[in-house]
Amino acid sequence: MAASTNEAVGNFDLVERVKLNYADEITVSKWRSRTSGLTVVHLDYNAPIVKGYFVVATEIFNDSGCPHTLEHLVFLGSEKYPYKGILDNLANRAFAAGTNAWTDTDHTAYTIDTAGSQGFLQLLPVYVDHILWPTLKRAGFTTEASSICDKQVYHINGKAEDAGVVYSEMQGRENTVGDLSARAQQLLFYPKTSAYRSETGGLMEALRKLTLEEIQRYHATYYVPHNLCLIVAGSLPTKTLLDTVNKEVEPIIAAHGQAKGPRPEGWKRPFLETPSAETPKIEGKKQTIEFPEKDESVGEVMLSFIGPPPNAFLERKAIDILGTYLTDSPVSPLTREYVEIPSPLCTYVYFSENTRASFCGLDVYMGSVPTEHLETIDEKLKGSLKRIVEEGIDMERMRVVLKRDRLKLSNELESNGGDWFSGNVIGDFLYGRADGKELKTSMWELDRYDVLAGWSSKQWADILRKYYIDAPSIVIRGKPSAQLATRLEAEEKARIAKQSERLGPSGLARLEKELEAAKKENDAPIPTEVLTMFPVPDVKSISWIPVQSARNDDAKLVRLTEGSRELERHLARDATDLPYFVQFDHVKSEFVSVTAYLSTASLPARLRPYITVYLSSFFSLPVVRADGTKLSHENVINQLNEGTVSYNCNIGAGSLFNELVRIDLKVEISQYEYAIGWLRDLIYGSQFDAERLAVTIAKVQQNLPEWKRDGNTIVGSVSGSLTYDETSTAQASGVTTLIETIPKLAQDIKESPERVIKGFEELRSHLIDPTGLRFSVTGNVLAVQKPRGAWSENFRALPKTTLAPVPLSKDTLSPLGKNPVKKAVVVTLPTIESSFAVHTTKAISGFNDPEHPALRVAVEVLEGTESFLWKYIRGAGLAYGANMSLDLESGLLSFHLYRSPDSFKAFEEASKVVRGLADGSIALEETSLDAAKSSLVYALTRQVSTPARAAGVSFANQVLKGVPQDNGRRTLEALQSITISDVQSAIKKHILPLFDSSSSIAVVVSGPAKVDEIANGLTSVGFEVEKRTLDLPEDEGGDEDGSESGSGSGSESDR
Repeated sequence: MAASTNEAVGNFDLVERVKLNYADEITVSKWRSRTSGLTVVHLDYNAPIVKGYFVVATEIFNDSGCPHTLEHLVFLGSEKYPYKGILDNLANRAFAAGTNAWTDTDHTAYTIDTAGSQGFLQLLPVYVDHILWPTLKRAGFTTEASSICDKQVYHINGKAEDAGVVYSEMQGRENTVGDLSARAQQLLFYPKTSAYRSETGGLMEALRKLTLEEIQRYHATYYVPHNLCLIVAGSLPTKTLLDTVNKEVEPIIAAHGQAKGPRPEGWKRPFLETPSAETPKIEGKKQTIEFPEKDESVGEVMLSFIGPPPNAFLERKAIDILGTYLTDSPVSPLTREYVEIPSPLCTYVYFSENTRASFCGLDVYMGSVPTEHLETIDEKLKGSLKRIVEEGIDMERMRVVLKRDRLKLSNELESNGGDWFSGNVIGDFLYGRADGKELKTSMWELDRYDVLAGWSSKQWADILRKYYIDAPSIVIRGKPSAQLATRLEAEEKARIAKQSERLGPSGLARLEKELEAAKKENDAPIPTEVLTMFPVPDVKSISWIPVQSARNDDAKLVRLTEGSRELERHLARDATDLPYFVQFDHVKSEFVSVTAYLSTASLPARLRPYITVYLSSFFSLPVVRADGTKLSHENVINQLNEGTVSYNCNIGAGSLFNELVRIDLKVEISQYEYAIGWLRDLIYGSQFDAERLAVTIAKVQQNLPEWKRDGNTIVGSVSGSLTYDETSTAQASGVTTLIETIPKLAQDIKESPERVIKGFEELRSHLIDPTGLRFSVTGNVLAVQKPRGAWSENFRALPKTTLAPVPLSKDTLSPLGKNPVKKAVVVTLPTIESSFAVHTTKAISGFNDPEHPALRVAVEVLEGTESFLWKYIRGAGLAYGANMSLDLESGLLSFHLYRSPDSFKAFEEASKVVRGLADGSIALEETSLDAAKSSLVYALTRQVSTPARAAGVSFANQVLKGVPQDNGRRTLEALQSITISDVQSAIKKHILPLFDSSSSIAVVVSGPAKVDEIANGLTSVGFEVEKRTLDLPEDEGGDEDGSESGSGSGSESDR
């Protein structure tokens, strides 16, 4: 529906309004201030969480990292609120979990999510003040020659080592295969006149030279009202939102002389009206780049093409669907040819799109490619695409892909509401027409499905030819190099030594002194009255999603909550004798999920290494159905894709209960019986075919080198190997365990397939033990005609039995996990230059422990955004992330450090903070307590913020945790009575032991340059340190006595 051209609210004129009738109605309205040019877009839909995305189009023509650095500096205070961290402190009081931001190639987005709208509207003007008028003052910097040394961004410490939040982030990324490949692609793909060629995160060498003046000039150019879009997604009156901006933002813009209208004289829209708008003229160039890795068995390949214009929405959707058709399951053409084979040519093929000013970049990624195929696999891929076109698109399979993709969209909209379209709004702001006329078209997904459903095989083939087969491409090959890993380590040590020599003792002392002075000034306390002028919202303002809950237990129907009478009556009308456990949790939804929880408690330790392969192959094995019909693995996959929205098989529920196997099928309401029948046949009727098992084992084995490059994954796996014993299913699935077990399993499936198959059959016999089976139905149960009868008609008859208790991780703790003392392990990974750490101690266990509320608040007081760990560790540049995790299931409390230049130094600083809070030398104010409680309101609300989440939490609370359905809300009530004294007691009793070697253990994963120093530091405080490398099987290369390997290959540029 088109907008009326004369509708206005204050300074804001309506540009476009779109009503989307997908599930619940979503109304999108775009407004622009005629005086300042500020854009506001409201995605209005019902949800308990309100989300904000405040977007600036940011274009840079060098690798200085100015956009990314500015993103971090915005949070150091603003003109009206000149206190570092005040934005996050106020956010914590507004039922939010702090703020966040990311820097992409073409924009920077600042984000905030709050429970309810009251806190959001309070915070909005404060946030805009930080974005448009940040302090960016000299006091935030210390200077050595022409370098920025802001402790938040980059600085040199007293040991001549480089640190800082931005620097730590980029240090953790710069030499990963993902970033090295992306960098090489940018340089080959884009001309020198294009900003898309730039590394907006900043290269480390450039960050060491970036100046404050450059950042100030950049901010003045791009951080202006007419280049800012405030996107708000959630339930609040649009007029209330615009009134807030009219009253509290627009006058300040005018006072700064920035009310120059939507298009001031001389303004050029970034990317659209600059040299970046030129479409590259690429040729068939190929480049091999090396990345540091001792394991040289596999690399990665990336192919890049030029796609359609940004506003060619139908073609873009067709390309997206083709990517799904080609790769989404084991029966997809490319996955079947490249991945689902005994010796995989890669472990995944993935198609992606990047929107640019005049075109969309199309990338194809191939992961874990054996090095012997790196030089040839791109041509083989193009040959495969050509053959697929010549043979013709399988139109029946395309019909299923379109149908399922459409259902997934409906599911996403139900889960995320209008927030799902925030990406469309960002793209429209950056590249859409100024009059907003492309906004509706960009969002009208259902129309595109209807059009594409009528396409012929030739039309699909023409798209493949046009954009992939006949089009030129850039090819980047990422090749692992053990020699490069050694050289980078030596170069970094030499650089620091040279830096130390250049600065000398007096220079280093001066830098340390200047850094401490800057830290002291930047960390000046925020006046209490400034914080308390922003009241904490009322919890009653939050709207909760109602869940009706009832249970079929031992053939009896039990209503579980007072508000579930309608569900109870509906189930009672379907009188069926079910002799097993099924819980029904009803929410308003278009879908219903059936889930089985299988216990691994009785599984022998010798079979636990099979669990990863069992889960990975669960939906891709042949099946004998209940009526005796035999289906190939391809038929199984095709029928599941035809009849479901999604299907998953994992360990655990969320991050807990990892001694359970969880099998879930989500379907349309009409397919409820279909889902139950398939759940039965997948659990009982799967055939452990040796060839299919060998394919799955080969994929897992080929993935291991990539997994081993992730420092965060390795530190968690090694920590788990210390705290859990051989009866732990979760630990049997850890990377460090798989390194040992998967190669052996690969050998066994070749030499003794019958013995391996027998092992899988024995594994299943333990999993299907009726004493450990629990079933869940979540979704629109009231719309299901036979919610109980469908089980008796479509599931297997089970003997009447008494359920065993839910298995808990505390029952699988190792002796060290039960008594964590003294032990420390330091692991070397040559590709990373930063470090990761986990320190663990004993704490409370059980979901009803009376000490839980106080300890939960104490943890939040420490780790909340701009709270103590944030200020003293992240704020000081000692780590990119520092947080705590309280595991009530195992009874363990852990302290985590993420991307730290020196994890021991960060650990020491955290220890000082915790000891100071415990003995009172560091003050704990009421405002910190209020902020922690408020942030927990958001965390607990988010857990139940969608129908699927609310229903899932209902089951987990009542069945797995053994607490009431509304335990989250009860916890919120309990939190309100927690005092400062309670928090200090919890810190002394439970958190302080984390920082004492006599009551904790530690695992650190580090780049080679810092291993000895970190190990010596841990030894100095009483830990018994063991140094490790990752042992590699002989066929994976490396030294005879083992090899060190890998860093994280992920990439992120948020806070």
